[in-house]
Amino acid sequence: MTPRKDFMWSQQEYMHVARNREMLRKYPEIKKLMGYDTTTKYYCIVIVLIQAIIGYYAPYMSWPVFLITAYVVGATINSALFLATHEVTHYLAFKKRWHNDAFAILINFPIVVPFAMMFKTYHADHHRYLGWDGIDPDLPADFEAKLLSNFPGKLFYMTFQILFYTCRPMMVRFIDFKMIHAINYAAMLSVHGWIAYHHSYWSTAYWIASGFFAGSLHPLAGHFLAEHYMFDGESEQETFSYYGILNKVTFNGGYHVEHHDFPAIPWTKIDQVRKIAPEFYDHLKSVDSWAWLVVRFLFDPNVSSYSRVKRERGAWARKQLIPTATGSGAVLNF
Repeated sequence: MTPRKDFMWSQQEYMHVARNREMLRKYPEIKKLMGYDTTTKYYCIVIVLIQAIIGYYAPYMSWPVFLITAYVVGATINSALFLATHEVTHYLAFKKRWHNDAFAILINFPIVVPFAMMFKTYHADHHRYLGWDGIDPDLPADFEAKLLSNFPGKLFYMTFQILFYTCRPMMVRFIDFKMIHAINYAAMLSVHGWIAYHHSYWSTAYWIASGFFAGSLHPLAGHFLAEHYMFDGESEQETFSYYGILNKVTFNGGYHVEHHDFPAIPWTKIDQVRKIAPEFYDHLKSVDSWAWLVVRFLFDPNVSSYSRVKRERGAWARKQLIPTATGSGAVLNF
């Protein structure tokens, strides 16, 4: 195979719309799985408290202990919190939307960067416009693919992957800055400013390091690659699931095909979809190891930022698009 010089362009509608309709037609009981699960908040509170306690003691750690703890423990916790925030911003933790928003901001605390509400807004576009050129914020930008598709570029990308996921959406499509975004920013600045002044800025440094490692060369960071990268060339499948043990610490974040099929099903029930409708999943390719994908992405010359499906060429220039959601579109059920 020759290394790609362009994205994989598709003329087909993304697969999840048709799959959603077909499965609900054949298995209407899937609708019973939809809705929020209040147990999510208890798991989130526990891991936030653990990360807060570790952060409290971070100023007293030696450099080796600080870095090892941030990589092994902190990055694992913050990876879980990234995916917990994903869950909560789909309005799957509480009945009322503002409760979900408030809780997402609360569990944003150990990540430091005020990303929760921006993520909610942009992530709705990812579901609604999967693969759309210049609209889907999950897609690598053209300049990324051109500059970073060789080994040094891929190493740079994987090392600083979290920064790409943080900054890319704002470069792809601007959104209206709402009060909820301002609240998120104000909350993070206030909390971490208070901690730095009254305790130590090393606590905040520990949480920042944890978040950086979580989106860098870390086994759990493989989930970013596993979701939509085409590691085996072009096919009609552009979303992939992972069914391994790491789902236990990531709120079943590996069930990505199932999630795109039914975004309104919480993590505690998403695994039941495949059991109800096995013929819709058993033939699909899945990912065996997130960690191995990181290695393969780096060293396989046939895999790069170009290994993504794009559709609707030039969509970024269109004026007639559904408005970017800040409140009404985070849960989609087609």
